[in-house]
Amino acid sequence: MIARRGMIDEITAALGANGLILRGGFVFPDDEDAPHGTSGAPARSVLLVGQAGAAPWPHFLRWRENQPRTIADPLDNWSRQVIGAVANEFQARAVSPSDKPYLPFQQWAMRAEGLKPSPLGILVHPQYGLWHAYRGALLFEDELPIQAGEAAPHLCDSCVEKPCLKSCPVDAYSEQGFAYQSCLAHVREAGGSPCRSGGCLDRNSCPYGTEYRYPPEVQAFHMASFARATN
Repeated sequence: MIARRGMIDEITAALGANGLILRGGFVFPDDEDAPHGTSGAPARSVLLVGQAGAAPWPHFLRWRENQPRTIADPLDNWSRQVIGAVANEFQARAVSPSDKPYLPFQQWAMRAEGLKPSPLGILVHPQYGLWHAYRGALLFEDELPIQAGEAAPHLCDSCVEKPCLKSCPVDAYSEQGFAYQSCLAHVREAGGSPCRSGGCLDRNSCPYGTEYRYPPEVQAFHMASFARATN
């Protein structure tokens, strides 16, 4: 497909109908081992798709009303359907962060928007703070008129107190990394009720982007998914 004038605006509008947004993109260099596009040829361009705040939540809930309650990973399924429909309309290949073998979504996101990780591992955005996510990507076999993002201000560099490393009752996050098993055990036990109902205390302590903070019911949904993890 040859990119036509205004196509990116059309993609933006199509995603926006479900509360999703474009999160930047870039053109793969000729010497990069890019994933394949719709025909099996290497992709030339990628557009990241995600959210800021909880804008997709009402759209997801309406979709979920008509789905079996036993459906696994409902948010992933919804994201795949929505992004997949946009991909079909614009002759792109849709990929997801949960696809196996895993694609380097975090590296793509850093290239697309010039972001860096916070101490929690989540990329910190100069406007959204920690309250954003990447739900998928669109791969095109043509070169789109996009450029990788320039380095964004890294809010963590000027944050002296680092409350995100001081609020967890089991010190799950530290300079040594994420203590996954300690966090999971705490969330599952009785003492983890505040985390289950209101979300990660470390993440909620970040002072940036608070106007985009996910509502408690959204955070509880994600924490319930985490508590069901088997590895």
